[in-house]
Amino acid sequence: MTTNVSEQFHAVGEEIHDTKAPSGPIERRWDERKFSTKLVNPANRRKLSVIVVGTGLAGASAAATLGEAGYRVKSFCYQDSPRRAHSIAAQGGINAAKNYRNDGDSIYRLFYDTVKGGDFRARESNVYRLAQVSVNIIDQCVAQGVPFAREYGGLLDNRSFGGVQVSRTFYARGQTGQQLLIGAYQALERQIAAGTVEMNTRHEMLELIMVDDRARGIIVRDMVTGEIETHTADAVVLATGGYGNVFFLSTNAMGSNVTATWRAHRKGAYFANPCYTQIHPTCIPVSGDYQSKLTLMSESLRNDGRIWVPKKAGDDRPPADIPEDERDYYLERIYPAFGNLVPRDIASRAAKYQCDAGKGVGPGGLGVYLDFADAMARLGREQVEAKYGNLFDMYAQITGENPYEQPMRIYPAVHYTMGGLWVDYDLQSNLTGLFVAGEANFSEHGANRLGASALMQGLADGYFVLPYTIANYLADGPYEKIDDSHPEVVAARTAVEERVAKFLSINGTRTVDSFHKELGQIMWDYCGMERTEEGLIKAISMIRDLKDEFWSNVKVTGVNEELNQTLERAGRVADFFELGELMCIDALNRRESCGGHFRAESQTEDGEALRHDEEFAYVSAWEFGDQPTLHKEPLEYEYVEMKSRSYK
Repeated sequence: MTTNVSEQFHAVGEEIHDTKAPSGPIERRWDERKFSTKLVNPANRRKLSVIVVGTGLAGASAAATLGEAGYRVKSFCYQDSPRRAHSIAAQGGINAAKNYRNDGDSIYRLFYDTVKGGDFRARESNVYRLAQVSVNIIDQCVAQGVPFAREYGGLLDNRSFGGVQVSRTFYARGQTGQQLLIGAYQALERQIAAGTVEMNTRHEMLELIMVDDRARGIIVRDMVTGEIETHTADAVVLATGGYGNVFFLSTNAMGSNVTATWRAHRKGAYFANPCYTQIHPTCIPVSGDYQSKLTLMSESLRNDGRIWVPKKAGDDRPPADIPEDERDYYLERIYPAFGNLVPRDIASRAAKYQCDAGKGVGPGGLGVYLDFADAMARLGREQVEAKYGNLFDMYAQITGENPYEQPMRIYPAVHYTMGGLWVDYDLQSNLTGLFVAGEANFSEHGANRLGASALMQGLADGYFVLPYTIANYLADGPYEKIDDSHPEVVAARTAVEERVAKFLSINGTRTVDSFHKELGQIMWDYCGMERTEEGLIKAISMIRDLKDEFWSNVKVTGVNEELNQTLERAGRVADFFELGELMCIDALNRRESCGGHFRAESQTEDGEALRHDEEFAYVSAWEFGDQPTLHKEPLEYEYVEMKSRSYK
């Protein structure tokens, strides 16, 4: 191992520990934590207020559940409707340990698979709780009318996803995220109609209000009128998703950003494991410089599709002209036990290796084939269409190719982010009164998320975890009322106004998107699928130089007092610069290959990822400052043995 050169870029602070985490038998911890929490009687709930930022699965389910419980809730989203949250893009399915297939699944197996899939970098207690409540999520959603696929006899159907050998993924064709979000949206709209939830669409959070060391509100911008507004409450919940758009090209919606959580980070909330980003193996390849986002093809396709490349480098024949004995079904060859259903990080890195070796297909050689010919022969087109039809249609519309007649082309792309704001077992950040749910927190997935677990975590946090744990905090309220004249409120609002004015005053020569695209390329080249010490140090320098140019030469047109999308993007990209630098510092500090984060200096003889548990079995919780400060949270395993992952 080399000397830790990352310490020239950061300070080291005291260890951090999750003081809310219960002890005792793991299967009883959540029940005992629920019993030990304080309760708020129904009459007192009407006196308590909560702000929920974000209306994806975590935010919509949390706001709906808290409203149903009787709290006064204010919900915010930057879209024109809660239904446009990016959760709709999670197409393939949602995990739950119901063992409907009678194939050996259990709560414990889901817990084990999730810890192993995360490369042993997640907390045991949190993951076990997630597996426990997963069984309730399906019942909740069925009761809401979510149209899960069913077998001939009427029972809910299941399919497999990467990283597991059982069928535990419930799905609604290829629209699972959309259907689940509609269920949560209906629950939210019911509370809006009942008057317990106040909905604020087209509002973007730009600052967190802290009063007496408690989170007490947010500053938002009305994205239509430009008005800067103040909203206060007894507690704040951030459910604002991930930060994959720091790479510019990702599978995220173009509006997805880090601003809400980054503003909280700048106010003192620790940012955990920022370098942990997921590279999804099943994405439509880049087709040109004009692209502003990438399109994800659901991982569910790997159930029946077979992945292959030509055995000979540089073979550019049409796939139909390449005979079977000249094809390399490399995942089936290298990982026979799991085959095409290896976890996302394994599949992504394997695809990169094939393309790096000159065996890639399509424009630029950046693609591998995902072939349904065998499935069509085995199942027939009608069954394939019933399971995957909307995905096939989407692929055909984007590429102009018919996947029923020729193999799809796929390549890895930035997708989900496992890092996020640090939270304890109660989903509360280190800032009192600030709770974080769903992808915006770090707590469940370690260094790599298994497929179909994002929907599971978002709904688990919103429906079944946060409503219990936030009550424990609110039981000490209501807190002293604060108004717009409070010094901390005035300071937060002034900071937002000055930041907006700064953007509009620079009047440089480069567009916001040109800066974002250049930042994204730096991040992909040096902090993407493969990282090196030399490359990360170079990236930090490049990001700092680009950030300096941004603040002196960006051109933000228009004014604040109107719809101004250039101004919106400028604020988000400014935060991406700071986040990108921290991601590189975090990656530089973590001198191991872990999950999808391959350090070239840390690999086995056959090129597999090599962890270093004796040095890095901890959560990296970063405190904001001129030089970030690293607080380590040690990870301890009682029920799962840390060992090298094998899917062979």
